[in-house]
Amino acid sequence: MEEKNTNNSPHSFRHYYFESAGTGKRYEDVDWILDPKDEEMPSLLRSVYRERQLKLKDRETGLFRYAGWLPVHQTLGQSSATITYKSTGLARHLGLEHLYIAFSGYWPERGAHMQTCTFKETEAYPVCGRLNGLGDRTLVVASAGNTARAFARVCSDNRIPLLVFVPERNFSSLWFHKPLDDCVKLVKVRDADYLDAINLSNRICDGERFVPEGGVKNAARRDGMGTVVLSAVLEIGHIPDYYFQAIGSGSGAIAAWETNLRLLADGRFGRNKMKLIVSQNKPFTPVYHAWQGGSRQLDLDKIREEQHLIPELYSGVLSNRKPAYSMYGGLYDALVDTA
Repeated sequence: MEEKNTNNSPHSFRHYYFESAGTGKRYEDVDWILDPKDEEMPSLLRSVYRERQLKLKDRETGLFRYAGWLPVHQTLGQSSATITYKSTGLARHLGLEHLYIAFSGYWPERGAHMQTCTFKETEAYPVCGRLNGLGDRTLVVASAGNTARAFARVCSDNRIPLLVFVPERNFSSLWFHKPLDDCVKLVKVRDADYLDAINLSNRICDGERFVPEGGVKNAARRDGMGTVVLSAVLEIGHIPDYYFQAIGSGSGAIAAWETNLRLLADGRFGRNKMKLIVSQNKPFTPVYHAWQGGSRQLDLDKIREEQHLIPELYSGVLSNRKPAYSMYGGLYDALVDTA
């Protein structure tokens, strides 16, 4: 039965609203809301969609074929969705019969056309689709590399003003297959890591001319990443048993869990919760240490002691001194709920 809405605001007729993971309090998407207001404990806002069952648009719409489960006000051109296929070679090597790979990148022969070759496009397009007019304000993003490339490309193609902060050590990953529009500006942050870039971007956003993208707090980013799971479920026919991902902030794993919950409510794809198998890149593993210790709280002293190890990471984009672990609706809750 559909909920009757007595709110006469034009926002009340959108196909979604937000709900606090901590209190269940409902929020309409007004004024680029990223946090629950006046709540005692940090908590993520989750999208709640009025259509409990997923309805797909044409494949030609790319990522926006999932628009019914994305908190967007507009669709953008040139997007590409994740493709999922049943593995043969890797499955045979591992001795598995039912291994599926969800691929987000550029592989035209398979039907994958993400121009930046990164699944971060699944985040950039929905975030930009959620924008409902910035006026003369500029969107601000902090990134360790891949996110910057995806947002820069999407904003450039769609003439959305963007300011991106990237640590100097990650700047070499910012390649583009064609020049960026002048509406996009890149800032190299010297002697810094990802958290430093985030902190600097937050300081810039204290001014009225700039709007923070929000990172893991932006439900559009997480729901965009959740389309990876939707691609897999539609190909497999049911919710998978396990979900594997390397993490930095953990937002991708949170997104997979949230999407799993929506699929359970949909009712057509089984009743199981995927077990989240997440990994971190040694030697900097704050989530691993907290989880092994059975703690909801990260060990901030240990993080400060070990942050000098970040340059040793093989995959620098996985470094994050402030992962989305402790807040309600965050990675700790996701790992607990999925066992």
